[in-house]
Amino acid sequence: MMRPLMAEHVKRDLVSIGDLSTAEILELFHHADEFRANLHAWSDLCRGAIMATLFFEPSTRTRLSFESAMLRLGGGVISAADTESSSRAKGESLADTVRVVGGSYADILVVRHPEDGAARVAARYATVPVINGGDGAHEHPTQTLCDLYTLWKEKGRLQGLEVVLCGDLRYSRTIHSFCYALARFGANIVTMPYPGFELPDYVLRRLDREFGVRAASASVGDLPGLADSSNAVAYLTASKPHQLALFTKLGNVEVSRIDAIYMTRAQLERHDSQDTTTDYPRVTPSTLRAASTKDASIMHPLPRVDEISYDLDDDPRSIYFRQAELGVPMRMALMAFLLGKIQLRAKQPDLLSVSPGISGGVGLRCRNEKCITNNEGVRYLERDFRLREKTSPPALSCAFCESELEARFIGHSASRIVHRHNAAEVRQIKPDNRVYFESEAQAEAAGFTWQAT
Repeated sequence: MMRPLMAEHVKRDLVSIGDLSTAEILELFHHADEFRANLHAWSDLCRGAIMATLFFEPSTRTRLSFESAMLRLGGGVISAADTESSSRAKGESLADTVRVVGGSYADILVVRHPEDGAARVAARYATVPVINGGDGAHEHPTQTLCDLYTLWKEKGRLQGLEVVLCGDLRYSRTIHSFCYALARFGANIVTMPYPGFELPDYVLRRLDREFGVRAASASVGDLPGLADSSNAVAYLTASKPHQLALFTKLGNVEVSRIDAIYMTRAQLERHDSQDTTTDYPRVTPSTLRAASTKDASIMHPLPRVDEISYDLDDDPRSIYFRQAELGVPMRMALMAFLLGKIQLRAKQPDLLSVSPGISGGVGLRCRNEKCITNNEGVRYLERDFRLREKTSPPALSCAFCESELEARFIGHSASRIVHRHNAAEVRQIKPDNRVYFESEAQAEAAGFTWQAT
């Protein structure tokens, strides 16, 4: 039964899958089931609400799925789906766009943008809820909700599932969000990347830091079209830490059963010019004849190119079109929640667990050239970092795109003197007075004086 809105509704955004707690996700699944039972029965729930889709990258399913979901809830839709016909072509910033569109124009925004971290910028500047419809190679949390929902309905559970992620794992924002969610739900992940397109280091570090997930080499037997000698197959799990240490030292994890194969296309729009994808992996009927894939569901966020044979479309194990279909009730549930039309009993995530931001205005620069802070954000964003681990040297991540770096030098904002991170003098600098740098040259360029220790 839907719960009515409480008297006061606090703005919530969905920029990362981490913006929802595990319990909230499960509760949204049940709401999605209610919506799906009769898609035509909810046209009064969000009557009068307007959703704006601000898509600065091409999209078919995501945009139409959101628009269909809002219309089925009884709301209205306005759209900016063509970059060339929007004010961005004139040089308007994303921050200005969301400040104008959010509020009197629309009650909720769905943003898709080619720059990593753009959705976080939109959420910071908009006065209405913002949903990340995909930001560069960073995250795509609503696709992950649809994927999890589909897998949950297909298998009846998420914990303990063996899920293969295959293809372009480096640039697939869907994969990054999906990894974090699978880890939270206690699923095990087998990565089969196209050579050179492995999971980014910052994703692996976050999996380790937040979920205790570690990687070991893996063997999955004969999977024609997917696994061969060129693949760096890895097994990511937090479920058997003592065994994992043993596997890491002495041999492979043998994966004898696969519950799902999640295939991704080559994200050519984000590849460098020198990248090649010759012999890209492909799921074919022969892949599913392996003993380990007997009960494996085949998933794909779509659009596909040639990664999955059309011969598999009628195989009951192929559920990629079901993923797309379930996207509508899942997004109905999400938008009804963010608009305050339904209330979740579940506890929200502890958003205060992240340390306060560290200004990078005079020091640090995000190393990700595709981060919004290194592109349009140069004009108006103050660089912002999070101290992720109290390691030596300190590990920090960009608050927008999450790319990580090591601060090997720390300066005092008042004295303008910089020290090595492990110098005794650093312990005397209050956290609010610390300025972080990756290199001595970076510190000197910012006007800090080197003091040898």
